[in-house]
Amino acid sequence: MSAARWRRLAREQARISGERAAVAGVDEAGRGPLAGPVVAAAVILDLNLSWKGLDDSKQLSPEEREEVYARVLEGARAFAWSAAGPRVIDRLNIRRATHRAMASAVRRLALAPDLVLVDGHETVAAIPHEQQAVIGGDAKCLSIAAASVVAKVVRDRLMARLDRVWPAYGFAKHKGYGTAEHLEALRALGPCPLHRWSFAPVTVLELPLV
Repeated sequence: MSAARWRRLAREQARISGERAAVAGVDEAGRGPLAGPVVAAAVILDLNLSWKGLDDSKQLSPEEREEVYARVLEGARAFAWSAAGPRVIDRLNIRRATHRAMASAVRRLALAPDLVLVDGHETVAAIPHEQQAVIGGDAKCLSIAAASVVAKVVRDRLMARLDRVWPAYGFAKHKGYGTAEHLEALRALGPCPLHRWSFAPVTVLELPLV
């Protein structure tokens, strides 16, 4: 990330945060996949530190995400993450499951935030703090960008571990997204317990569970 872009992110973070001392950014990873959990993270950065290189997780390579993830865990004032698994997603729907994971991540913070910045177009009813929804927040606010990195790295690591349990599906490679390789495995094997049974095309296949 260029120095100019980092300065713009820092200015936008400061503009939204105002005079609040502890501002938590909240974001998720894994709303769209056919398998695996949705993971939400909450991060309160020390804004007196330089966070050059921190950006929306989608703009970073896997190696860059790992480097930023380590820096966030070392330098953040507080961070936490939470996950909602496939059965919770099936029972609640993906929006409500995501909000549950976000609220849980905020509750787990060691420092109570004065303001919570939520990536997206809506706030989360179960978060008992002042909130602002920030559309495209992972590309506008440093704390939301940090949360996006934490959520993405945690989820990718979880999917790599789960690949050892169900190696035939290739979860370590595609992380549960609906790639051609994943769909081919689904057609050949049927869904496993890691799949979101309420998601098409998993539910459309109507195949026996492994």
